[in-house]
Formats: sequence, structure tokens, C-alpha cells
Amino acid sequence: MDYPIYFAPLQGYTDAPYRNFFHTCFGGVDAYYTPFVRLEKENRFRNRDIRDITPSQNFVPSLIPQAIASDPDELRSILRLFVENGYTNADLNLGCPFPLLAKRHKGSGILPFTDEIEALFKVFADFPSLTFSVKMRLGWKDTGDAFRLLPLLEKYPIARVVLHPRLGIQQYKGECDLKTFTRFYEQCPVPLIYNGDLKTLEDVQTIVAGYPRLAGIMLGRGLLADPALAMACKSGEKIPGNEFLDRLSRLHAALLQYYLSHYQGGEHQVLTKMKTLWEYLCPDIDRKLRKNILKSHNLETYRNNVQEVLQNYPAY
Repeated sequence: MDYPIYFAPLQGYTDAPYRNFFHTCFGGVDAYYTPFVRLEKENRFRNRDIRDITPSQNFVPSLIPQAIASDPDELRSILRLFVENGYTNADLNLGCPFPLLAKRHKGSGILPFTDEIEALFKVFADFPSLTFSVKMRLGWKDTGDAFRLLPLLEKYPIARVVLHPRLGIQQYKGECDLKTFTRFYEQCPVPLIYNGDLKTLEDVQTIVAGYPRLAGIMLGRGLLADPALAMACKSGEKIPGNEFLDRLSRLHAALLQYYLSHYQGGEHQVLTKMKTLWEYLCPDIDRKLRKNILKSHNLETYRNNVQEVLQNYPAY
């Protein structure tokens, strides 16, 4: 099966530089989603959000900006920003599980409130130049939330749904609920994309084989851990170990050079940013070597520790 692969948005990880260099060094992704754009106090955008979606800062072939909102006017402001930047696709986040946002009826926290979601969906008609997708979970506390949305998904101009089969209150803990996902898959009136706990090529192949009508898959943490996963999905086999290490080294070097050139906070800021890569990257490396990276106090030590990891990395 030839299926589209989407790169999930992860706050703090998949910013524009990461997306750009990932695409150059690995690829295999058909479209990238940005971390969500939101309005702050006094209806202002965060500068980093504006910068992250600016077309001149993005070089991937297909980029889909994501909005998070609980109020129609709030959503309109965000969508206007997308249109002003020339986008023709947009995604609405109904899946973010973080409590501080959820309690404000944003992300998965709005899922129990069907009327509030419909008010957001009605805004789509005001932006005929945009094609909309929705990224969601099964619910906040109750899987019934997702099924109450089925009539709305058919009623409003929604091109596809990305479903992560967990509840919001689970965050990323526990198992994905494939039994409930199957029920939703059987009833969903629009193209459906699967997202959640796809860590290996075998994981992806199992989901694709089990749900042949899927419109694609979305990879998130699994792609941060194994940047070659999307490539493997496209070819049906893993890339050779030496090639993986070469691509990984180029990705790491490109990111380090970029942050050194663009960050104004000095070595500490760059080091902090680079360490975030290793929260997911290459989960099977020796724990002591990973700990050494995360404890690095300067860039020289950090570089040496990373080099030791790459030299001792197990065969891919």
C-alpha cells in the first residue's frame, strides 16, 4: 500500500530548522504539520509562532500550519494569519492533552463540548481558500466525545481527520485504544489518518494492514526517535547502518551550526536546545552515554559525548 506519511507537530522539537534539515538529511515525509499557533494575552501572537510559519523560513515541500483555539474569533485571527502567509491548508488541534490548555477548552479539553467545537467548525466557511483537517483524540475523559463529532465531520468542510486513539487525560501514558479506534474508523465519514505509538516499521505495517482504508499515517515521537522511519515506510525496509549514521551525523551537525549562528543566548542556550534532541533520539543507545550527553556543561564536552555515541551506536 502506498500511503501518505505526515510528520506530527511536537512543541519544542519540530520547529522550522528541524523540519528543514530533517527533510534534507532523511525525508520520506509527504507533509509536515507545524506546532500549534495560538493567541496570547491582548490577542497577540508569539513571535516564535509567526517566525515558525513564515514561508521564507521553511523549505519542506508541504507544510500545514496548525491552530489551537476555543473561541471562533480567536480561530479567525489565526486563520487570517495563515492566509496572509499564503497557506492553502490548515489544521485545527483538538488533541493537545496538556492540562493548562485543556482546562481552557483548547486541544482535547474542548472535546466534551460539542457545541463549542461546532462553533469553531462554522468558522471554516469564512475561509474558502483553505482546506481543513482536524487532529483529535478519542475524547477528554470519555470516548463518546469522538463519536458525537461524527455528524459534524460530515456536515462541515473537513478534508481529513487525524486520530490519536488515547484520551486527553492519559496524555501519552497507557496503551492506544485500538478497539475504539476500529469503531471510529468504521464510522468516520471523511478520510482518516492514524497517529499514535508507531515506533517501528513493523508497527506501521501492522496498522496499515489492519486498516486498509486509511488515508495515511502520522509519525511523531517515533520519527524523533528514529529519523529514518519514514524512509523505511516508503521503501519497505530499513536503511543500512552506515547510511543511517551518516545521515544522522549530517542532521546533528546542521542543527548545531544553525543554532550557533542564530541563537543570541550564547553557548548555554544552544546546548539546552541540542539536548532536547536526545530526549527521544536513538532510544536504544547505552544509558550511560545518553546521560553523559544530557549532563554536558559545555559544547566541547557535548560534541565529544555525541561523537562517542555515534561511534558506539549499534547496527541499525
